[in-house]
Parts: sequence; C-alpha cells; structure tokens
Amino acid sequence: MQISRVLTGDAGELSPKSTISFKRIEYTRFALRLGKDVFYHQKITDDKKEKLLKLCQVFKLLMELHEVEDYLAFATSAFREAVNSTEVVKLLLKQTGISLEIIDGQQEAAILGQAVRNGLENGKNYLHIDVGGGSTELNFYAGREKMASQSFRIGSIRGGSTTEGHLVMPQMLAWVREMKETHFAGKKILAVGTGGNINKVHTLIKAPGYLLEREDIYTLRIYLARFSFKQKVHILKLNPDRADTILPATEIYLNTMESAEATQMLVPKVGLKDGMLQLLLQKNLPFELHDLTFI
Repeated sequence: MQISRVLTGDAGELSPKSTISFKRIEYTRFALRLGKDVFYHQKITDDKKEKLLKLCQVFKLLMELHEVEDYLAFATSAFREAVNSTEVVKLLLKQTGISLEIIDGQQEAAILGQAVRNGLENGKNYLHIDVGGGSTELNFYAGREKMASQSFRIGSIRGGSTTEGHLVMPQMLAWVREMKETHFAGKKILAVGTGGNINKVHTLIKAPGYLLEREDIYTLRIYLARFSFKQKVHILKLNPDRADTILPATEIYLNTMESAEATQMLVPKVGLKDGMLQLLLQKNLPFELHDLTFI
C-alpha cells in the first residue's frame, strides 16, 4: 500500500500545463503470499483469508489517519485463479469497507505500462518485463508506442521448476522471439525490468545509474545459487519472502532477455503501484494526464 501526496509546480491549481509529481508519505508492504496457497490448492485458505482481513483493516485505518479522499485496491494473479475469490472480495467489502477489484493479466500489463512508458524514449525499442509471484507481464514498445503485450502464468513463486512452469516457459520465450522478429527484426532491444526481485538484483549488483548488463545479472545468479535459503537471509540479509523468490525471478528475466537478444536492462524502480497512482490521479483530474514524475 502506498499513500502519496500530489505536488504541482504551479501556485497550487492543477491544469494541463502543470508539472505534476508524487511524493510518497506512507509505504506499507506485507508479504502475504496468497499465491503459495492458490497455485497449489486453487483457493485462498482460511488462514490466509484471516490475515488478509487483518491487513485490509490496517490499510483502512492508515487511509483514515491520512485523510485519503480516494483509493484503488487491485488483486492480481492469485485472485484471478482462486475459486473462492468472489467470496473473499465480498467478505473484505463487508468487514473492512475496502472494495477490491480483480484485474486480468492484460489490465495488469497496461497499468504497469502507465508508469514505465513515462521513461521511454522515441527512437529506441523496449521489452518491458514484470515478474510477479504467479504471472509475468511482457510489453514490447517502439518508443512509447505499445507494439505487443501478453501475460503468462509463470512467476517467482510459480517458477520454471514447477510442472506448469516447464510448459509455460517455452511458450513465453517462443512468443518473445516471434514478436521480436515481427516488429523489431534486426533492431536492438533494451529490456526494462520491474518488480521487487529485479530491484533487489539492481541493489546487489551496485551498478551506477539504472542500467544493468545481462552478463552482470547472470554472474549474480550464479553467486546467489551458492547460498541456501537460510544463508540468503542471514548472510546476504534478504527478507525471507525475497530469499526464496529472487533466483526463480532472475531466471525468468535472463531467459526473456536472451530470447529478445537484449544485452542490457533498465531498472526504473517503478511498478504496479505507480501505474495505479497515475490512474487514480487521472480519475480525479478534469483534463487528460500525460506525464508524471515519481519522487
């Protein structure tokens, strides 16, 4: 959950010529890991349901304290596949007052694109890769124009080592090669990576700026593979939910980059929450919004 304040470069009134940016004033993250149950049991278990209710009650109180006037609450991969997702959405609304919207993979990719597109340059070609727990969203861009988009049921929790992952990974990489040949034959592609795991990879590599070399990501993957889960937590100081997902996620990023023949990755450190903030602001503006800055 992110609570932000909207800033303008004008005297206070928003207009189409305003310089608009977000300043984060509250950021609360809790790794509930709904997908771990859903991907194996096809439902949100009673234990996770109770924790989700408590978490939403916390969010509701935070919004009241910050006097939030409007909000968005989206559910992604785990809720899309849980057989009891509708029941849980109704329960959350009844007990917490929070209206949760389940979005499909294409919507998720589009919202992510809202935030990423602001940093893309004309004359360059991009493959945006966002690896979540249960799905990977891919977007090809020529400048800021989206050329192709697809969501795949593979992620850092439901990784390539699972039975489903073994089937989905080749399909995803074949799609990347096909789109590369169709839209960007003979042209250079720059990868854009979003998601908590690639942000952590960027931090561990300690690269200057926001650009990573594919070879450096590959070297880090080999290094991380030497550590057990406990060693990742105690020696590398990774959070437990990051320690068991960073390697599967890195594998997806690398395989996708190789299929697109991308040798570099831009890591802008924006994600779904930033696209949601842009949607929320657009919803409350009397004019069309084009560019934003996240600070």
